[in-house]
Amino acid sequence: MPHANNAGVEIRYEVDAPDAGDPDEAVVFCGDVGLGAWQFGWQHAALAGPHTVITPETRGVGRSDAPPGPYAVEDLASDVDAVCAAEGVRNAHLVGYGLGGMVALAYALASSRPASLSVIGTPPAGDAYNPDGVWADPSTPSSVKGSLNGLLSEPFRERHPDVLSRIVEWRLGEDAGRETFEAHRAAVEGFDVSDRLYELTTPTLVVHGTEDAVCPKPAAEGLAEGLPRGELHAVPGARHLVGVEASAAVNDALVGWLAEHAADPFSG
Repeated sequence: MPHANNAGVEIRYEVDAPDAGDPDEAVVFCGDVGLGAWQFGWQHAALAGPHTVITPETRGVGRSDAPPGPYAVEDLASDVDAVCAAEGVRNAHLVGYGLGGMVALAYALASSRPASLSVIGTPPAGDAYNPDGVWADPSTPSSVKGSLNGLLSEPFRERHPDVLSRIVEWRLGEDAGRETFEAHRAAVEGFDVSDRLYELTTPTLVVHGTEDAVCPKPAAEGLAEGLPRGELHAVPGARHLVGVEASAAVNDALVGWLAEHAADPFSG
């Protein structure tokens, strides 16, 4: 598994479909508070192939280094930049969930490398985000299972108990422990670009489940409205893990967005 070094912090990542599309362009996933790479499994299958896809493990998660916290969103954005630089990515199409969406926004404010953003369940400031609603202590299976009640809608949970069981297994095996969660929580609490949205001219798709209890709907609407090139894609009835429970709708939106903003994957 390749790694990038950011000022002594090793960030592990995976590259899929490395020969797809433009050689210096890639879709890059940015993860939510304390969550393992499993969170992007539903989007990965739709995007890898037409595009090169890079999945970093956020610092503190998986096989990436876990330096002492607290972290800042800018630290995490710098980690993503190190990964992109290591892979020679000139145009990065960032797809971020929650905290990962905040990282994408901060990265786009700091660098010209991001060519487009797709942020899911993301507010313009951390005070509109509840990280306790996302993370659950992976050493406590009952806590992990219970956390899904708030992250996925009741109709989805009733229809797909098998999916819930798999997610619990993945969370127990891949999610971060409490120390990393607290470091990530600090990053969320210190994040606020609400006064700088006018500067962020990168095309941004704001995907949001209308019943998201982690990032309330008004926060996502405010983000989309405040961005010069923001576009809101609301998914009725879905909660925070909208990319899981409404994967077809979210994937269609992402595929269409990338078709508009990425180079033609069949041109090279």
